[in-house]
Amino acid sequence: MKVLCIDGGGIRGVFAVAILDEIEKELGKPVGEAFDVIAGTSTGAIIAASVALNKKMSEVLELYKRYAEKIFLRQAKIGFFKTVYSDRYLRRFFQKAFGDYRLIDIEKPLLIPAVDLTHGNPYVHRTNFGHARTENDLSLKLWDAVLSSCSAPVYFPPNNVANKFLSIDGGLWANNPSLVCLTELMHHFNEKIDNMTIVSIGTGKQHIDFTKKEHKDWGAKEWLPFHLPSFKVTPKLLDLALHLSSESISYQCQQLLKEKYVRINEDLGKEIPFDDVRAMDDLIKLATICANREKEKILQVIRK
Repeated sequence: MKVLCIDGGGIRGVFAVAILDEIEKELGKPVGEAFDVIAGTSTGAIIAASVALNKKMSEVLELYKRYAEKIFLRQAKIGFFKTVYSDRYLRRFFQKAFGDYRLIDIEKPLLIPAVDLTHGNPYVHRTNFGHARTENDLSLKLWDAVLSSCSAPVYFPPNNVANKFLSIDGGLWANNPSLVCLTELMHHFNEKIDNMTIVSIGTGKQHIDFTKKEHKDWGAKEWLPFHLPSFKVTPKLLDLALHLSSESISYQCQQLLKEKYVRINEDLGKEIPFDDVRAMDDLIKLATICANREKEKILQVIRK
């Protein structure tokens, strides 16, 4: 089985979309048609859901550009007292992008990791396949499932999923959903590892700097830096956690799948926060360079 997995990473998702756009140009058809299973976490959930619906990646890229500044419009001067952003435009973006589709309506196996905050458990939204028909609420709207995976703590409020439980960003446990896919294929499809090939697309490898300085107290101000005069809090610890989740899962999958795990990512050389909309153009340019260098690896998987 051919699997496509897309990392979380906020606005850095444009990196993954731009790579898939380049692949789509080579294929001359929707990239979703080339894979049997799709998975995405957080911003990757937006992309994965779009791929599962055979949306053009060029159109998804334009939606990122159009909505980014509205989504990341700071609502509170003092970020300690409110989430940095409201989910108003995020919710509107998803409702417009995915309409009335429910999970039961999606024919392609799609996996969206999230966190059931109410019960303190990891959770995977699944479309209409295998045991998901009895284990999941397939009447849930697709946009609601995507929003539940994108509700990053501090940045956005938890999503109230169908008035059943509160949900937050799946990146807290599976920012790279590759390992989720591997175990799901074994459980729901009875597939052996030898029959799986995963193409995993990251959102750029950050250099998150916690340089040691004298007299650091290592309290909240180091983990959640507070910037003047903007009065903005940067959840640096969350960015670090998402980065570590992706890289550790990548390593584990490479050990398990060997050459059948194709990881496409790029060193950003610096720290690009979850919400830095100013970095979009640079990320897209970097993705184009990366895609031109790495696309044959992806195309080889697709053509087998």
